[in-house]
Amino acid sequence: MSLWIESSCINCDMCAPECPNQAIAYDGKQYQIDDSLCTECAGFYDRPACVEVCPLDCIEALPSV
Repeated sequence: MSLWIESSCINCDMCAPECPNQAIAYDGKQYQIDDSLCTECAGFYDRPACVEVCPLDCIEALPSV
């Protein structure tokens, strides 16, 4: 599973520096999470670091397919 950033993101830059996999990048409009790199911080933290630092709680889990 991976995470995604909702459109309510204000581009505060809190999440990207916290990502141990460098899976979060700014695309010129909004921060995006590369689902091929995102591990939800497994092996690093108990909870995804980006979710922990997001002031708007706008980072959500992608639905399972």
